[in-house]
Amino acid sequence: MPVVLQFSDVTLTRGTTTILDHVSWAVDSAERWVVLGPNGAGKTTLLQLASALMHPTRGTVQVLDAELGKTDVFEIRPRIGFASSAMAKRIPPSEAVLDVVLTAAYSVTGRWNEQYEDIDVRRANRVLAEWRLDHLADRRFGDLSDGEQKRVQIARSVMTDPELLLLDEPAASLDLGAREELLQLLGGYASAPLAPGMVMVTHHVEEIPLGFTHALLLKHGAVVAAGPIAETITSEAIGATFGLAVEISERDGRYAARAVAGS
Repeated sequence: MPVVLQFSDVTLTRGTTTILDHVSWAVDSAERWVVLGPNGAGKTTLLQLASALMHPTRGTVQVLDAELGKTDVFEIRPRIGFASSAMAKRIPPSEAVLDVVLTAAYSVTGRWNEQYEDIDVRRANRVLAEWRLDHLADRRFGDLSDGEQKRVQIARSVMTDPELLLLDEPAASLDLGAREELLQLLGGYASAPLAPGMVMVTHHVEEIPLGFTHALLLKHGAVVAAGPIAETITSEAIGATFGLAVEISERDGRYAARAVAGS
């Protein structure tokens, strides 16, 4: 399978602070990666590099066979789907849900005077249906629940059939019902044979959907462990990543973590 994302000895600094520290990592088109780590581990920065929104201080980042710093990032970005809370803040609250998804065709976040073809409208409606949002097509984005807004963001990110999909904490702040509905949808999408390579950032092993194949653990900007998910999401590795003795359990492909008593 082709490699869609590759970090080679990547370091990123801001002033005297090292945010990512000699990170080497690769994602191919058939892999679905979850990235875990505590606050300040560098997870969001990792996604910003992967989405061609930042450049490394040292090392090389290749996104879809293009090396950052040696290519026009405006040609790469339309091929990447990216859903994050920062993106959600750029969506006008008054925008209709259908238009939130539809405007991804022009990489804008508010409909203005663009002209859309019927095929774009049909595609947007189909994506809304796939993410159980078709009944909300005419609703204002700002009037939706957190869970609905999260699903709209993801629907927007897959509207253009991206070659790489990046999700920054898609289940954050959701209640149990909304979280499980979203994870069920993400699991189905991740398991589809034509889905793109995926990278999802989260703080919690409970938020890893079915269908995800690999895990990357970060602490203080450095890689603690990386590899197939069953070999990486372990009590020892998660404990080392979060600095806490934990017990990891797995049932039917879903994970849970709890602190070891007395630790």
